[in-house]
Amino acid sequence: MDIIKGGCMKENVGGFDKYLRIALGVIILIVGYIYESWWGLIGIIPLLTGLVNRCGLYYLIGVSTCKVVEKSK
Repeated sequence: MDIIKGGCMKENVGGFDKYLRIALGVIILIVGYIYESWWGLIGIIPLLTGLVNRCGLYYLIGVSTCKVVEKSK
């Protein structure tokens, strides 16, 4: 199976995308807390995907924002 290699999905979130996800996740959580709304818990999704560098949706559509490091022979 391609999705599982060594027991976990490949990293596909990196660079600016990672920091943007973390920032937006925290902001959504804070706004949810301020307005006392359960909708703020949606902020957990971008926060976690940014912290673990993996996004299931990116995997499904074949996108990666990680830098590609070529191995020298």
